[in-house]
Amino acid sequence: MEKERFIVEVEPSTPAKDGNPSMGPVYRSIFAKDGFPEPIPGLDCCWDIFRLSVEKYPNNRMLGRREIINGQPGKYVWMTYKEVYDIVLQVGNSLRNCGIEEGGRCGIYGANCSEWIMSMEACNAHGFYCVPLYDTLGAGAVEFIICHAEVTFAFVEEKKISELLKTFPGSTKYLRTIVSFGKVTSQQKEEVEKFSVAIYSWDEFLTLGGNKQFDLPVKKKTDICTIMYTSGTTGDPKGVMISNNSIVTLIAGVKCLLENVNEPLTVNDVYLSYLPLAHIFDRVIEECFINHGASIGFWRGDVKLLVEDIGVLKPTVFCAVPRVLDRIYSGLQQKIAAGGFIKQTLFNFAHSLKLRSMRNGYKHSEASPLCDKIVFNNVKEGLGGNVRLILSGAAPLAAHVEEFLRVVSCSYVLQGYGLTETCAGTFVSIPDELDMLGTVGPPVPNVDVCLESVPELGYDALSSTPRGEVCVRGDTLFSGYFKREDLTKEVLIDGWFHTGDIGEWQPNGSLKIIDRKKNIFKLSQGEYVAVENLENIYGLVPDIDSIWVYGNSFESFLIAIINPKKQAVEQWAEQTGISGDFNALCEHVKVKEYFIEELTRIAKEKKLKGFEFIKAVHLDPVPFDMERDLITPTFKKKRPQLLKYYQNEIDKMYKK
Repeated sequence: MEKERFIVEVEPSTPAKDGNPSMGPVYRSIFAKDGFPEPIPGLDCCWDIFRLSVEKYPNNRMLGRREIINGQPGKYVWMTYKEVYDIVLQVGNSLRNCGIEEGGRCGIYGANCSEWIMSMEACNAHGFYCVPLYDTLGAGAVEFIICHAEVTFAFVEEKKISELLKTFPGSTKYLRTIVSFGKVTSQQKEEVEKFSVAIYSWDEFLTLGGNKQFDLPVKKKTDICTIMYTSGTTGDPKGVMISNNSIVTLIAGVKCLLENVNEPLTVNDVYLSYLPLAHIFDRVIEECFINHGASIGFWRGDVKLLVEDIGVLKPTVFCAVPRVLDRIYSGLQQKIAAGGFIKQTLFNFAHSLKLRSMRNGYKHSEASPLCDKIVFNNVKEGLGGNVRLILSGAAPLAAHVEEFLRVVSCSYVLQGYGLTETCAGTFVSIPDELDMLGTVGPPVPNVDVCLESVPELGYDALSSTPRGEVCVRGDTLFSGYFKREDLTKEVLIDGWFHTGDIGEWQPNGSLKIIDRKKNIFKLSQGEYVAVENLENIYGLVPDIDSIWVYGNSFESFLIAIINPKKQAVEQWAEQTGISGDFNALCEHVKVKEYFIEELTRIAKEKKLKGFEFIKAVHLDPVPFDMERDLITPTFKKKRPQLLKYYQNEIDKMYKK
C-alpha cells in the first residue's frame, strides 16, 4: 500500500538561468491543497487574540505560578483571563501616562512570568513595539539592543536590574523609564536617577495611570508588533520585525494542522512556560494557547526544579529544545540501568515490542496498551501524567532520542522547524507517522516551500533525491531586519526567504535538514567539509554530550572539542584501571585515544570520507555555556567565539 504524501505541488520547478541556480517545485501542505486556511474572523492583530479570548472565556484560568508558603512551593495559583485583562489595561494606561506613543519601543528583560505576558499584552493594546531581551543576555548585548532598537522604556525582572545598570551610561541615550517586575531598592533608585532615568516597582507603576482611560489605537495587520533580536551565532544580533499578520496567520495555520490530525487545542489544555518568551518558538506557542482560552503555568526559573514544576502543573503540551529532551533521555537510561537485571530486561522487551507494533502501522496509543500500563506509565507520570503532545524545536533532535521518547512517553513526539524570520512554525511532523523520524515533517498549512540548488556544494534541487537551500514564502514571513535593509535584501528575494539551511525532501513529503549552507569550509587539499552534518553524526557517540568540529584551509585534517559525559568517562576509566577525577581524566592521553577510537568507529559505520575523520580531540569537562559566550540562549554553537576561546588548544592539536 502506497504511503500518504503530505505535500502537494503548486508550481513547477525552474531551471538554472542567467547565473541563478535551479529551483525545485513549490510545495505546500496537503491540508492546504484547496488554499490556505482563512484568517480567524475578527483576528487582525495580536491584541485581538487576547481581547477575543477575554470576551469568550473571562473566567478561564489564564496565568499561573507556584504559591510560596513559608519559603516552600505549593500548588499553582491562577489569574483568570478577565483578571489579567484588568491589569493589562492598568499597565497600558500607566505606559501612556509616561508619554509613550504608538510605535514606541518597550523592552522586556527577564525570565518568563505573569508580568512578562501582561507587559507584552499592554504593548499589543497600544501599538507599541515589544522588544524582548533574553534573561541570559549579558550587559553588552542588552546595551546593543536597547540602543539599536531605541528602547525608551524597559520592564525588568527584579534580579536583572543590577545587570541592566551595567549598561549605563551607554543605554541612557534612549532609556528613560524602568519598571521592575517586583521591588526596587533605594540604592537602585539613587543610582538610576543620577542619569535622569525614572524607576518604579511593579505596584507603584500600576498606580501611575490613575483613573485615566486612554483610547486604544486602531491596529492594522501590517503593523509591527515585535522586534525580536536573533541570538546571533556571528556578529551583532539582528532585529527581526514581526507583524501582527505574521502571528495571526501562523495561529490559523497551526489550528488547521492540529484539527486535521485530530489533536486540536482546547480550553482544557495546560502549558508549562519555561522556554524563553524572548524566543519566537515559545512566544507563538503561548499566543496559540491564549487564542484557545487555555492555561499557561510558569516554572520557577531553575532547571533543577523543572521536573517538580511539571509534576505539580500537569501540562498537556510540553515544548522543549533537544537539550532538554536529551537530558530526559539520559536520565531515563540511567534509571533503567540502575533498576537491576529484571526491570531492565522487562523495559527493553516492552520497548522493542511496542516499537515493532508502531513500525507495523499501529498508532502509539494502540501499539501496546499493556506495556503502556505496566511499564511506561512511570515515564508518563514523570511528565505530570497528562502530556499528549511533546514538541521539539530550535535545533535538530537526534533520531534515537526521538524514537525512544515516541515509544515510552505515551504521547506524540513531534519535531518542528522554523526561524524567527518565518515566525517559528514552518514545518512540523505528523502524529503516528513513524517514517518521519529524524525529519521536521511537512510544511505547516500557511506557507509555500521550495528547495534552491547549491551547485558549489553539490546539492541539486532537481535530482531524484532533491536537496537544496530551504526557501519559504507566505504571510508568516518577517517584515525585514530593523535598520538593516542591506541584510534583508540578501535573504528576501522575489518574496522567498532563503533560510541558509540545506534540506532534503523525503518520499512522504517530510523534510530532513541535512546541513547549513554557511557552515562549510575547505581543507588544504581542496575538500569541502559540511561541519554541521558531521557534528550530527559524531554526536551519535553515546559518551559525548556536545561536540564542535573544526578545520581550516591551512590544514589537511579535522579536530574536535568535546564535552564528554562525566558518568560515562568515570565508568570507562574505572573499568580500564585509570585513576583521577573528571578534570584529570579529560587530560589523560588514554581517555582521548578512547574518544578518537569511538569517533573513528562511527565515521566508518556512517561511511564518511577519509578527510571527514577526526584526528585529534580536546576534552573540556565544562559544557559549552553562555557564561563564556560559546552558545546562544537556544544552545546553538557560536563558532567564531569557540575558535577564539579554544585557539591555544587548537594550535596544540595541529602542532602535534
